[in-house]
Amino acid sequence: MEIQETIVNKVAQSGLVTVDLAHFAPQGDRVLYDIKDNLFQGLILREKDFREFVKAHDWTQYTGKYVAITCTADAIVPTWAYMLLANRLEPYAKDVVFGDLTTLENVLYERALEDLDVEAYRDQRVVVKGCGDIPIPESAFVKFTVLLSKVAKSIMYGEPCSTVPVFKRKA
Repeated sequence: MEIQETIVNKVAQSGLVTVDLAHFAPQGDRVLYDIKDNLFQGLILREKDFREFVKAHDWTQYTGKYVAITCTADAIVPTWAYMLLANRLEPYAKDVVFGDLTTLENVLYERALEDLDVEAYRDQRVVVKGCGDIPIPESAFVKFTVLLSKVAKSIMYGEPCSTVPVFKRKA
């Protein structure tokens, strides 16, 4: 039996472009601001008390952070209250969105992928990495697929050694 001297990396020779969507994740802390802590008896937002809180609160603690504002209590919160929070957070936070941390992550990926140069993937066979060190929202996979479907030759999901075909441009 003859022993092969060199090991051939067929994956490297396949011409596949592997993309890890984690590379598009904006760096920075994510923080949830829950307005429920400002409610009187957990039910009502008193305008005077809330405005005093907003005026006295140390907003600098949100410097450089991504902030999601929401209310997890079953209460009716007027829209102006969220607007007031957004206005106070804006000078400090990297970004402010309405919703929970999942919504924040979806928005951050959406914005990051809007800046993607899709031409770099023109006529390429792309594998979107399925496993990674950080969780990637499904919305990022969807957005990436929509963008690349316009230019890529094919899109697959998984690892180069074991992929699931998602899209293949017809010749």
